[in-house]
Amino acid sequence: MKALRKTRPERGAELLDIPVPAIGPTDVLVRVKAAAICGTDIHIYEWNEWAAQRIKLPMTFGHEFCGEVVEVGEQVTHLQPGDLIAGETHIPCGKCFQCQTGNQHACESMAIVGVHTEGVFSEFASIPAVCAWKLAPDTDPELGALLEPMGVATHGLLVEPVDGGSVAVIGCGPIGIFAAQIASALGAYPLFVLEINPYRLAMAQRIVPQAVGLNPAKDDVVGAIREATGGRGVDISVELSGSVPGTRLAFDLVCVGGRVSLVGLTGDPVTFNTSDDIIYKEVTVKGTTGRIMWKTWWQMDRLLAGGRLDPREVITHRFSLAEYAEAFDLARSGKAGKIILFP
Repeated sequence: MKALRKTRPERGAELLDIPVPAIGPTDVLVRVKAAAICGTDIHIYEWNEWAAQRIKLPMTFGHEFCGEVVEVGEQVTHLQPGDLIAGETHIPCGKCFQCQTGNQHACESMAIVGVHTEGVFSEFASIPAVCAWKLAPDTDPELGALLEPMGVATHGLLVEPVDGGSVAVIGCGPIGIFAAQIASALGAYPLFVLEINPYRLAMAQRIVPQAVGLNPAKDDVVGAIREATGGRGVDISVELSGSVPGTRLAFDLVCVGGRVSLVGLTGDPVTFNTSDDIIYKEVTVKGTTGRIMWKTWWQMDRLLAGGRLDPREVITHRFSLAEYAEAFDLARSGKAGKIILFP
């Protein structure tokens, strides 16, 4: 089969012919129908410090996908060949304290598809059956490939109820736009989307026209949001930029008694005053990672069944796997939403 492999500790990748992977008794073999490029994949492609500390070469990378089951391990009973699945990329051990108390997504021995194990930028992939979310047979594979990143937004936003409150989404990459779509579908008002990249800010406003778009590099964001909320600030600020200024802004924007959800990953420490920013304001701070298995997936299933949002609007480009170099150059440019690869 064809697979996009990271073979050397340098920028780039190689499309190679390798054997179709064998599966173990608790795995499934999947024919990959669509796979999406994530920020993690860009780190691996560029071979930055983050990738160098985590990736063991050579390996196939990629983790956001949808595929058809073609073979199941002897101990797998809930799936069969022909089933269409989306992939949960956190591989839980099932034995640790976190796994046994409802937190499989925060497993103490966590492995991640396409980071710690072979990934899905390939024609076929072997994944643990515990990571397979079964889809309706007529599901668009492009939609299936978006459920993993959409789940990051869903968990971050819905870690506590929205209840129609005011929301600021900081960072309008694909996950940020998913969060804005979900907030709008759940009646958040007023809703603000904040982004310094003009292309992505325009995309967010086009996809979620109910949201007020603001550019923190140009606009008085704090002043504008306080004016729109009676001087209070927002009930919920969701940080998805993964930047120090964005994280700082999340606390500046939230109202007394509000909630800050931290989802984006910053590379540097963030300084703030706990008394003024949290204690006196009685702010709830929630850090979220990945998706709750399987609560978040059920939440997405119901959101999509209601027809109030379509995450496929975030897709801007589609490429064959052989066109990976062009796809990754575009992903790095910041002038794209979600990019889908077809093996």
